Amino acid sequence: MKTMVPDHVVEAVSDGDASLQPTPDESGHRTFLRAIDRTVGHLVDAVGGLLVLAEIVVLLVGVVSRYYFHSPLVWTDEVSSTLFLWLAMVGSVIALRRTSHMRMTALVDKAGPSLRAFLDTLGIVVPGLFLLIIMWPAFEFAQGELDIQMPTLGISNVWRASALPVGVGLMLLATMIQLGIATNGRRVVLAAVTVAVIAGGLYALQPFLLELGSWNLVIFFVAVLMGVVFMGVPIAFSFGIATIGYLALSTTVQPIVVVSRMDEGMSNFILLAVPMFVFLGALLELTSMAKVMVRFLASLLGHFRGGLDYVLIGAMYLVSGISGSKAADMAAVAPVLIPEMRARGSKDGEMLALIAATGAQTETVPPSIVLITIGSVCSVSIAALFTGGLLPSFVCGLLLAATAWWRARKSAAAESARAKWSTVGRAFLLAVPALALPFVIRSAVIEGIATATEVSTIGIAYCLIVGALLYRQLPLQRLWPALVDTAALSGTILLIIGTASGMAWSLTQSGFSTQLATAMSHISGGSAGFIVVSIIAFTILGSVLEGIPAIVVFGPLLFPIARQFGINDVHYSMIAVLSMGIGLFAPPFGVGYYSACAICRIHPSAGMKPIAAYMGAVAVGVMLVAAIPWLSTSFL
Repeated sequence: MKTMVPDHVVEAVSDGDASLQPTPDESGHRTFLRAIDRTVGHLVDAVGGLLVLAEIVVLLVGVVSRYYFHSPLVWTDEVSSTLFLWLAMVGSVIALRRTSHMRMTALVDKAGPSLRAFLDTLGIVVPGLFLLIIMWPAFEFAQGELDIQMPTLGISNVWRASALPVGVGLMLLATMIQLGIATNGRRVVLAAVTVAVIAGGLYALQPFLLELGSWNLVIFFVAVLMGVVFMGVPIAFSFGIATIGYLALSTTVQPIVVVSRMDEGMSNFILLAVPMFVFLGALLELTSMAKVMVRFLASLLGHFRGGLDYVLIGAMYLVSGISGSKAADMAAVAPVLIPEMRARGSKDGEMLALIAATGAQTETVPPSIVLITIGSVCSVSIAALFTGGLLPSFVCGLLLAATAWWRARKSAAAESARAKWSTVGRAFLLAVPALALPFVIRSAVIEGIATATEVSTIGIAYCLIVGALLYRQLPLQRLWPALVDTAALSGTILLIIGTASGMAWSLTQSGFSTQLATAMSHISGGSAGFIVVSIIAFTILGSVLEGIPAIVVFGPLLFPIARQFGINDVHYSMIAVLSMGIGLFAPPFGVGYYSACAICRIHPSAGMKPIAAYMGAVAVGVMLVAAIPWLSTSFL
């Protein structure tokens, strides 16, 4: 059976995986289903790759036309927005076929073979139920956009909105194919009956649930959500099924609202930076730019005991200023460093823990997508956020380096010979074009050449030119797979944001968000007390909602309160982002931690113990940033 993720929390399974190949005694219907699966796979891969390529071209053409020819193209925003929603949905289909949607398997991995196989099957059935429920509402939503015209293009908005029912339909088809191919039909039936019994029981309790009021938040967004997450259901579908259950059984709100919120969450133009920066991260690896940066740092620091730990921290700091996406950051650095660190005797758990902690540490390094989101929804200058984010992350990086030094004292990892200064100099000269990329990107934003969303295309063009002409490392045969992989990873991220937006809307409409904001505004201890509670709250929110959805929901509520306490917007932003980073990358709930597991190809249990020390260092850094506003505002 093709399970959602057999060995890691998040793992991309290619079309050539053995699980997709027919077995000698395979029945005719399974052979037929595999043929359909391959056909759908080729189709969505082609469309996904072309959509990423089209977005890059449209955005870059818009930048060039506006800045160099002083002739803005007014249609680029509408075209980009339309392509983006299609990219999000098609990418989600690719990710579902590849079984690469993020899920937590901390408990699933500890189960016996039979129970684990059953839970893996539930991990397919529950998403199928969610997709089945929203299929018709998605069609209704698209139909409702039929009479709405795009102002610039003059065409119906249904061309954009149709991405939702088409994407949901293709994901539902992929789910049905996965269940149909399963070698144990009895297990599929048992999983379907289990889900049906639970859903039927909750439906029978609907009259009782309607009278419970706010307690339904605990039932659906704590009990149900945690239950399906720990059963190994992908995070995006866990958010979706909990939200649908809450709205359908404890309110009178129709499911079409969930589809509408998903559309709004995934259509935020700022989020277009996600696939662009993900592809930019892929180019860093393809063009060897990440490699030359890492080699320079390794030549400078590699002779110290645990020196590659410092290289990892420094490389993540540099690359974060390029990609803007934590997944892309880790994907650019880990494949270069992990093999060398392992060869020198570093333990898998230490490497995993450190790269996850650096993910939390570098959340404020521009062009952070979370910072861009804060600037958009909380009316804070993005340029000020980009300037203020460098020093807080640097302070956390120093604390991580100190922790790595302390833990490396008794490490068995081998030390390399000190590189000659001439070698370091040559490595530096070779790395200069790559090291210049973060400054090119930041300058483009600060000088007004491109917006924070568009600037990634300048980075992509820079990488292609430098990689081809200077490093002569641009394997064209790997560009197309990189485009398809970008679509898949973007779909994974954006579907989480979409379903999280639906959940966030539900929490807001229930009054929970307002109650939380009101309670925090009356905290004793003045600004210090408010900051302490904010750190705790954002850490929890970062682990539950992930950074962007948490900011979208709670940012507009909490930032005005911070201003009332006299807290600088940039200072509060750094506190919020770093705190959410801890929640995002700390197990057992942090989705970012499991992304690190997948990228490093290290089992989650390996890093559970060592990550405590590294996350403790980041937490100390957050406290220093909170206590010393100068760290965030000194360069403003």
